[in-house]
Amino acid sequence: VQLQASGGGLVQAGGSLRLSCTDPRRTLSNYNMGWFRQAPGKEREFVIAISRSGEIIYEDSVKGRFTISRDNAKNTVYLQMNSLKPEDTAVYYCAAGATIASIQFKLQRSYDYWGQGTQVTVSS
Repeated sequence: VQLQASGGGLVQAGGSLRLSCTDPRRTLSNYNMGWFRQAPGKEREFVIAISRSGEIIYEDSVKGRFTISRDNAKNTVYLQMNSLKPEDTAVYYCAAGATIASIQFKLQRSYDYWGQGTQVTVSS
């Protein structure tokens, strides 16, 4: 087991959830971190990322609703999701990449390590 994602659950539309990602074997502040999601019947897609320097990269569909942050003391990366919509329903994965060019944060192949995923279900 590498990255460990948690915090998923069932929430009503308009609600909020906070996902967490940690790793008992790696110091996450040394990595660029991303969140991806995969809805039923769809390909996994980029959601949001934070670089080692703190730059945040958003997918347009979550801008203004989701944010990503780090707590280095807890070796944890968070995905705060507000104003959730039914179309946000998916399995959410965190990922870590040691070296990612600025234009490649949205690419899955840029990441070296992946978590097991946590289910987020948004009811209408």
